[in-house]
Amino acid sequence: MPGNQILIVDDEIGIRELLSEILQEEGYSVRLAENANEARKQRNQHRPDLVLLDIWMPDTDGITLLKEWGNNGQLTMPVVMMSGHATVDTAVEATRIGAVDFLEKPIALQKLLATVQKALRPSVAQLRPELNLSSLGKGQVILDLKKQLERVLPLKTPVLLVGEPGVGFEACAHFFTGPGQQFIAPENVEKALDAPSELLQQATNGVLFLREIGKLAPRSQQGLMQVLGKLEKHNVRLVMATSRPPADVLQDRTFDQGLFALIANLQVALPPLRTHREDVPELAVQMLRQQVEQKRVASVKFDIAALNALRNHDWPGNLEQLQNIVASLAATAGSEDISAQDVNRLLAPYVVKNTLGAADALDLPLREARDIFERHYFEHHIKLENGNMSRVAEKVGLERTHLYRKLKQLGIRFSRRGSAE
Repeated sequence: MPGNQILIVDDEIGIRELLSEILQEEGYSVRLAENANEARKQRNQHRPDLVLLDIWMPDTDGITLLKEWGNNGQLTMPVVMMSGHATVDTAVEATRIGAVDFLEKPIALQKLLATVQKALRPSVAQLRPELNLSSLGKGQVILDLKKQLERVLPLKTPVLLVGEPGVGFEACAHFFTGPGQQFIAPENVEKALDAPSELLQQATNGVLFLREIGKLAPRSQQGLMQVLGKLEKHNVRLVMATSRPPADVLQDRTFDQGLFALIANLQVALPPLRTHREDVPELAVQMLRQQVEQKRVASVKFDIAALNALRNHDWPGNLEQLQNIVASLAATAGSEDISAQDVNRLLAPYVVKNTLGAADALDLPLREARDIFERHYFEHHIKLENGNMSRVAEKVGLERTHLYRKLKQLGIRFSRRGSAE
């Protein structure tokens, strides 16, 4: 909306001046940068509400700069890419990284204004930091997940994302959004499914993301069935998510098994945070930087011991829990660095709960209760044997190959030469 500050990054002075003149006439405040280095300075000093970023520049290209901002937790504003001779693949790559849209040069006046207005909508601008896969991590586990998503991407079949609560369902769902496509994710899924035709109309030519479909009431299941029947007509890509194990849904007599067969035809499993805990320190730094960038807290940082304490936690609530813990640490840190003592104090209630998990597990389904016990059991023996897997295998009465397979199933990271991670 008029009054917002827009940063235009383009090495061609004529384009910078033309876009600046148009946007200023519409009431926007405009700043200019002729290269990536100047763009970095402008972004850090003035925190623009929107960036129009050219792809081809002499020092650093726009895609690389976009990746840099995303990896550093600085993609806190919407970015629209611009180019006169970019391929479709380039536009798609920019969208996957975190760009909200793409403008092809020469840029028509109405197209420019419509794209800027769309990018500045609160529903777009406020979500940017969490929309790309880098918000899940950069280790091998997440790289493998990205490969799975890339294989699924060209298919028209509805996708079901499966995993524990808080693993980053929405970031993965955004991976399916192409350049200029809208992303519809109703907060109240059951209410939205009461009016399936209206929901499809909103999502036409875009991506529709439905959370926790494994817990839908029978009436909402009927609405979902209607949505499935009209996806092609409205050109909608449907992505769904559930933290409820598919086996539980199959045993639930209140859930339409025919419907579940349709929506579970193409599944992608999302890894829990404990299976890629090597990503935790960098994720925590990125989340803290976002808090500072958005001026929610003073400029603080983690010391090394604090990051190690975060890395060693099990994170039963996954990325959402990590985000909440980082926000709490940032809000209570004052002007000092965040220490391991600060982290351990905040995580203490969760550690106590995990220690008592075997007792609490009596109220859980058998499979979940068994997993809790086995996880504590194996972690206990790995610690006792100082990570010597040969002695652990002998102690617990399993062959080493069976032991490794079991530890992998339970999400216990370990070294075949060293200790559990």
